[in-house]
Amino acid sequence: MTSATLRRPHGVITRGTTGINRLRRSDRWLVHDALVRRTLHASADPLVVDLGYGARPHTTFELADRLTAVRGDRRVVGLEIDPERVVESRNGVSFARGGFELSGLRPVLVRAFNVLRQYPEDAVGPAWARMQSGLAPGGLILDGTCDELGRRCAWVLLDATRPLSLTLAWDPFAVERPSDIAERLPKALIHRNVPGEPVHALLAAADRAWATAAPHGSFGPRVRWRAALELLRAQGLPVQPQRRRIRDNILTVPWNLVAPGSGTN
Repeated sequence: MTSATLRRPHGVITRGTTGINRLRRSDRWLVHDALVRRTLHASADPLVVDLGYGARPHTTFELADRLTAVRGDRRVVGLEIDPERVVESRNGVSFARGGFELSGLRPVLVRAFNVLRQYPEDAVGPAWARMQSGLAPGGLILDGTCDELGRRCAWVLLDATRPLSLTLAWDPFAVERPSDIAERLPKALIHRNVPGEPVHALLAAADRAWATAAPHGSFGPRVRWRAALELLRAQGLPVQPQRRRIRDNILTVPWNLVAPGSGTN
């Protein structure tokens, strides 16, 4: 790859909507996820890229602050394809112009939130591949989407070769049922929420478990969702267990459970 290629950001300028604390749910998940923690701990250079931070870098600073709980020596670089959005480095966070080519950096973790949502579905695979090719050995990518207030979120975790998992996360007090997250599915899945596709089957199963767990509702929506997760697990769905009390309702499953075209319905 030539230096001229590295200077040419790969992607298009998006709306750049941003907001303070908008990505708190994904940040909390990153800080506590076992694979992400192992990856950051094992890295000789814990470089993290926040790709497409938008019109204001609030969420980049928040990511940097939260990741100090995992690696105090982490380095965070915010990348924006729009040169007018690139700001001066401060508070230990750097900023530069860049796109899916990651500006030639070799990060161990990339967060690309609300970026691919504004692209066509057929752009997802090439964008993933471009970012994957720029990862440091053992690196990970978080491709996610959320609403304007960060109450409904979904993201895919990838390594250098494949997607690993899908996570849905939502405010327990602001979402009526799990399938309400469908409108914020990542671009790779948002058009697949139709009968016969596995992500549609997952959301339907989550809604049924949520309804069955209604008697637990008197103890609050978090307790009700934990009961719903146990029901899903009892049905044989490989949902990731919750090993601690958390603020958010979260559903994490292996990617092969929801991969487009992999359903048998």
